[in-house]
Amino acid sequence: MSEAKERHYDAIVAPVITEKSTIAAENNQHVFRVSGEATKPQIKEAVEALFDVKVRSVNTLVTKGKNKRFRGRPYKRSDVKKAVVTLEDGHTIDVTTGL
Repeated sequence: MSEAKERHYDAIVAPVITEKSTIAAENNQHVFRVSGEATKPQIKEAVEALFDVKVRSVNTLVTKGKNKRFRGRPYKRSDVKKAVVTLEDGHTIDVTTGL
């Protein structure tokens, strides 16, 4: 695998498949878990290269980890960075096939 393609897989961790992201997919918006260090241009480049589509915009958000308890012992979930990728009209991604 080429170094450029490996870098794309480092930027995009996994697609987010939830009820909310499925509804967003109807409006050409797809949600991905991304690396915490990934920037918007890197995410755009990775999605365009891996899925062969044209990206209109990328919005990112960081979901802060919650403090939880398991069997009485406290722990903290990890922070998760997500990217909402809006595609140009006429382009689609089938995230159920996997990366």
